[in-house]
Formats: sequence, structure tokens, C-alpha cells
Amino acid sequence: MEKKNIMKKTGLGIIAILFAVKSFAGDPKNLKNTTMEKFDIHVFPALPYGYDALEPYIDARTMEIHYDRHHRAYFNNFTAAIKGTSLENSTIDQIFSKVSEAGDAVRNNGGGFYNHVFFWNNLAPKSAGPSAELTAALVKEFGSFDKFRELFGNSAKTRFGSGWAWLYVTADKRLAVGSTPNQDNPLMDVSAIKGTPLLTIDVWEHAYYLKYQNKRADYVEAFWKVVNWEEVSKRYNAAVK
Repeated sequence: MEKKNIMKKTGLGIIAILFAVKSFAGDPKNLKNTTMEKFDIHVFPALPYGYDALEPYIDARTMEIHYDRHHRAYFNNFTAAIKGTSLENSTIDQIFSKVSEAGDAVRNNGGGFYNHVFFWNNLAPKSAGPSAELTAALVKEFGSFDKFRELFGNSAKTRFGSGWAWLYVTADKRLAVGSTPNQDNPLMDVSAIKGTPLLTIDVWEHAYYLKYQNKRADYVEAFWKVVNWEEVSKRYNAAVK
């Protein structure tokens, strides 16, 4: 009887811990400072959903490792790199605008921190599709929504090594698609593509290897099932004001 009670209590304890971990990732009360409009360089934000929310397209184990190990490491290394410097009191946009002067630790870890927050926020379990305004702009720039998907997908699939593919708004308010290596992004002065990012996909292997192994193309196709088009449309509206 005593053994059964211990096992029962232990089992309940494990369930409680698992529930707490899942709740921390998805509890709306933990979303303070996670919006890109109020990006706080001193805060490591919670995920806007649970680890399993994007199943079956992105598996829970990948999400947990990607967020709690890789992303957290970028944040920790970034904050260590700027500690005691003038960058501590700068915005992320200010840092990226002169990141060529900040050193590799700030460039790589600051990019890794920011890019992942941006990435998590442009994913969602359910989305209705891009707004009418964004759809019209995509059709105008690329000819059709399907053509945009093809170009964005090819940019992600053909990025050599590790990096990111982006949909972004250029300085002249036009939509464009491109990719960046490592943890670079279109806000950086070192980037070959420059503008306001709207949508991104992480094509580092840690983002997909547990589920898709070397089949990056399959991961890219699955990505479209979990794009948060409401967030992307909001970003577009803000970028073209």
C-alpha cells in the first residue's frame, strides 16, 4: 500500500511538473515584452504557445530544444557581450544598424536572439491566411501568391549551410524575398539584403533535423501550415505606413 501511494504521488508530481513546463511556454500572462514593437534586449520571452502547439508540422521535442537551449544560449551570450558597454542602453535596431562595429559576439548572438523571437511570433497553430492588403501586395510584386511561396521556399531550400529566408519590405516600400547566412537579418548594416522583415524561416539544422533529418525541403513545405499570417499582415501594415 505504501509503495502504491509513493508511486501515485510520484506520478502526480511528474504530471504537475510537465503541466507547469507546458503552461510556462504557452500562458498568455508570460507574453510581456514579446511583441516585436516592444522588443526588450534584456528579457528572454516565453513562447507564445506550448511546445506541442505546432504538431505535427514542428514536433514538441524540437521546439523544446530549439527554444530552451539554442535560443536561450543566444540570449545569454548576447547579454554577456553587451554587458558594461554602451550597447546595454541601446535598442536592438540601433545595435543592428551599426553591428559591423560591435564585434562578432554581438552580431551572431544578437542576431540569434532577435531572429528567434521574430520566428516564434510568425508561427501559430492556426491562421486564416494573409490579409487582403498583403495578398494584393504579394500578387503585385510576385505575380501570384503561389509564385511568392515558390520564391520564398527556394530561398530557404537553397541557402547554403545555415541561415534564414525572409520576406521583407525594402526602403522604397516594395516586397522582396532573400536569405541571410548564420544569424544575420535584413536590419543589419552587414546584410546583403536590407529592409523591414515581415516573415522568416529558420533553416539551421537544429530547427528541423529531429523530425525531417536532411530533408530541408519537407520542413520548408510544412512551415506554410503554421505561418501566423495575422502577425505577418500586421507587420506589413506597419512597414508601409
